[in-house]
Amino acid sequence: MRGVRWRRAASQVGRSVAVWAVSTVTMLVLAGILPDFRLRSEDGDSATDIAVTAAFGAGAFGLLSALVWPLLVRLLLLVPALVLGLLVFFLNGALLLLALNLNPAERGAAAPETAVVVAAVMSAVASATGAALAVRDDDAYRRRLYRLSDRRRRSGPPCPSTPGTVFLQLDGVGHDTLLDAIGKGLMPTVARWIEDGGHRLTPWRTDWSSQTGASQLGILHGSNHDVPAFRWYEKDTREIVVCNRPTSAVELQRRAVRYAGHDGLLAVDGASRGNLFSGGADEQALVLSIAARRRSRENRSRDGYFAYFSDPANAVRTALSFIAEVGREIGQSTRARLRGQRPRVSRGGLYPLVRAFATVVERDVVVAAVTGDMLAGRTAVYADLVAYDEVAHHSGPASRDTQKVLERLDRSLALIENVAEHAPRPYRIVVLSDHGQSPGETFRSRYGLTLGDLVRAGCGMPVPRKAERTRSGAEARAAVRAALRIRVEDGGERNRPQRREEPIVLASGNLGLISFPDVPHRMSKEELDARHPALLPTLANHPGIGFLLVRSEEHGGVVLGAYGAEIPLADLDHNPGPLAPFGEGAADAVRRTHSFPHAADIMVNSFHDPADGEVLAFEEQIGSHGGLGGAQGKPFLLSPVALSAPVRHGEALVGAEQVHRVLRRWLREANGPQVPLQSGEEERAA
Repeated sequence: MRGVRWRRAASQVGRSVAVWAVSTVTMLVLAGILPDFRLRSEDGDSATDIAVTAAFGAGAFGLLSALVWPLLVRLLLLVPALVLGLLVFFLNGALLLLALNLNPAERGAAAPETAVVVAAVMSAVASATGAALAVRDDDAYRRRLYRLSDRRRRSGPPCPSTPGTVFLQLDGVGHDTLLDAIGKGLMPTVARWIEDGGHRLTPWRTDWSSQTGASQLGILHGSNHDVPAFRWYEKDTREIVVCNRPTSAVELQRRAVRYAGHDGLLAVDGASRGNLFSGGADEQALVLSIAARRRSRENRSRDGYFAYFSDPANAVRTALSFIAEVGREIGQSTRARLRGQRPRVSRGGLYPLVRAFATVVERDVVVAAVTGDMLAGRTAVYADLVAYDEVAHHSGPASRDTQKVLERLDRSLALIENVAEHAPRPYRIVVLSDHGQSPGETFRSRYGLTLGDLVRAGCGMPVPRKAERTRSGAEARAAVRAALRIRVEDGGERNRPQRREEPIVLASGNLGLISFPDVPHRMSKEELDARHPALLPTLANHPGIGFLLVRSEEHGGVVLGAYGAEIPLADLDHNPGPLAPFGEGAADAVRRTHSFPHAADIMVNSFHDPADGEVLAFEEQIGSHGGLGGAQGKPFLLSPVALSAPVRHGEALVGAEQVHRVLRRWLREANGPQVPLQSGEEERAA
């Protein structure tokens, strides 16, 4: 035993000396390159003196980084992640200046801006050198991983021996997209899990609102009741709710907790990372529903921030990757424009920065937070990696751009799998998605006008000249004139101008929502026909629209389609009408949304071509989700075979709420009755 300790100590000393030597050489090289950085006095020094100064500076900088840096990070835990990431460079530069000033020979100086650059390069080189040496020594690598764990692991209660569970959400990666990526060799880690028989792959079907807000709320909190879309208008509060708006996320989470009757999936020793909602977790990082609340000791995340920023090289590496990703996006978008690629949407403005944040910063911080959670022995961790979804919206679900993102996501899964081998308790890794992505050009690019333009034309309101000159706009205005002429000839009132609020038209992918804010209740088909007789026929007969859902005073609710199709909701099972191209489960999804108190006056789903899976997004996206049609409604659940099967053989896994019940059952299997079942769930579990 004593010999083992001596060998470990000698190995650690050897690595430290090697890192010190490399850092010294790096400092010497930088001093020769950068004009505002010197390692000698004003009068000049010998090569030996310069080398000693470099060695002293590198050693002092390394010690300060190891001793002072973690304390600085803990003092700044309440600072938002991006701000802290920027502060890293300035604080790191300050440590370098301090290290140079500690030299008793008073050699060495650097301009403040140069110190930032020197410190960043030295941190990156030292971190890379230490990691490379540690990887060759499994014991050293294990110790390096353990140092990322938080205070709980060091001073908290003993870690349970029962398995923990990590849920990793690959945002927007559909079931078929995953299979295609495996077939092309883009995701070898996932392929190995399936081929080795350790994991099973199960598709599931989303609700009508196939987007992260509805799916993740249902998965984490067990209820997505009354979430009809990504954004919608609520007449009782006269507000527009948007799932990724912090104030809306807080309210949606509060409603879900009240409706489901429990705090969420992660309420027992859980951690929520990079999500819209907390899931009831005590530990949270980059969670939107806490962004609107004042940060405090209760809702800040020591795991996420400390695990990532305790090593300043992390921020350096992320910053360099961020810059590279911005350049990659600019190059890819320029190439697509020069080639005349179709379909295509604008990718300028701030989008390169948004993409880089989603694919680099969010990924790095979330993966580091999950690493810390596993090494801390947490019972349940749920993390969302949004990179693919963000890129697919603008580049297309099957583009080369998204394939590169899938490769990097697979490497993140491999890293987390590696960390699990060193965790203080066994871990089961579950990978899932919240929805898929359906390809297709935008509604505006195909028809020359937006859904809002079409609605205004159908209401007889003025529209932009460009939209009015399109075939769709002309047909809509002709339909209005014909409808008004018929009303007058039938003895109805003339269409006198009235002061009415304009309709609110919102888009969630290929799902549109039309609300009339001056009417306090959900309007019926009969009321809509009386107010705007040409609107519903204009929408239903448009080739870019698949079907409409409206309330009916006669039938309760009806689905409208082209050529006068009008199918009561109760009859959809034996007569799907315009829902036929949307496949199995469409009728149930539509009926469920119809029951929501905040369903819009008119729910509009775009055209869908079953042959190629295309939809027409009402937003500017060539890869979209939010409604019915194509791959967007078919995400996946990849689970270890050690867990019970998600559903019985031959059954379908339908809706985010059912996925929640499956995940909760798995947590209960591993951790016993401390994870309570939902009301009425005992029979399903049995």
